[in-house]
Amino acid sequence: MKTLKDVKVGDTVKVVRLHGEGAVKRRIMDMGVTKGVEIFVRKVAPLGDPVEVTVRNYELSLRKEDAQMVEVE
Repeated sequence: MKTLKDVKVGDTVKVVRLHGEGAVKRRIMDMGVTKGVEIFVRKVAPLGDPVEVTVRNYELSLRKEDAQMVEVE
C-alpha cells in the first residue's frame, strides 16, 4: 500500500482511499482530499513533516500522520 507520505516531491498521484476514523478522517475530507482527486506533492520538510501538497488548486500542508492515512496510486 502506497500512501501520500511515500510520494516523492514533484509527483502527482490519485487518491484511492482514506484510512482512519471519525474526526481525523472528516477533517482530511473537509480539506478536499477525497477519493479520486489528484494531489501534486510540492515540498517535504527536511525531517519529513509536514508535506506540502496542491489539491483542488490550493496549497495544503499535512502532518506525516495525516499523510499516512491517504492511500494513493
